[in-house]
Amino acid sequence: MTRVAAIDCGTNSIRLLVADVDPATGTLTDLDRRMTIVRLGQGVDRTGRLAPEALERTFAACREYAGVIKAHGAERLRFVATSASRDAENRDDFVRGVLDILGVEPEVISGDQEAEFSFTGATKELTGRAGPDRPYLVVDIGGGSTEFVVGDDHVRAARSVDVGCVRMTERHLVRDGAVTDPPTEAQVAAMRADIEAALDLAERTVPLREARTLVGLAGSVTTVSAIAQELPEYDSAAIHHSRVSRERVREITDWLLRSTHAERAAVPSMHPGRVDVIGAGALVLLSIMERTGAQEVVVSEHDILDGIAHSCAAEVR
Repeated sequence: MTRVAAIDCGTNSIRLLVADVDPATGTLTDLDRRMTIVRLGQGVDRTGRLAPEALERTFAACREYAGVIKAHGAERLRFVATSASRDAENRDDFVRGVLDILGVEPEVISGDQEAEFSFTGATKELTGRAGPDRPYLVVDIGGGSTEFVVGDDHVRAARSVDVGCVRMTERHLVRDGAVTDPPTEAQVAAMRADIEAALDLAERTVPLREARTLVGLAGSVTTVSAIAQELPEYDSAAIHHSRVSRERVREITDWLLRSTHAERAAVPSMHPGRVDVIGAGALVLLSIMERTGAQEVVVSEHDILDGIAHSCAAEVR
């Protein structure tokens, strides 16, 4: 076994996985998996810079994670940063802070690299055994961007586009510094138009309609699954490899975009950090399903974080 640690720092959350990897089978055994909402991408779409308070929230999580990694004795750590830190003018401040705390420099990866990691993490359990039909379309709906990857055993085409739950919320649903509660029809229509334009862009590179199975990743998708199952609390085991029909996704999206902050916050499986952005994330998922004709989405709890861990283990070997 090889013990590795992987950190995925996105626009909305930072996540840690410490796992043992079996080099013979490629299977991951989780030792510690955790997530903290830090909203690193706060205001980046508008200002082009990482806010000081967002950086401090992220560094606080890094300090916590450093203790966990040390306690488990991981042989190697890989820290991958995605959309928000790619876009920011002051990304060097972020890099220096992470290096000081964790001793590794964050890899600010491209959207294509992000897509590769997401595909590996999401499909490694599915590939090579009886299961959903291939090819897969893996969609990773993040805070600032969404990755689209089509492949069988390996990636055939990938594209990252700048639509995510935080970016769409800040761009379309915020008025006078606060999220509209609930949004107007005009706001939703403008957001939908933005998403459709991004899908047009993705479809130039990725054959979205050729896939036989849609696999959905990240917090917006897993939260929709939790709501669909009416879970009394967030249950990763119940969510992993669950299936949600397009009609059910539509019902949930419509409700989320009509509901108030208090109503969304009262959903028992809802993370407090997703209450204001889940409507936008669900709309991205619904738009993808309508564009591709997917009748259902297979929900995966294994995603870019697992892909990073696999790559980290390969480097150790």
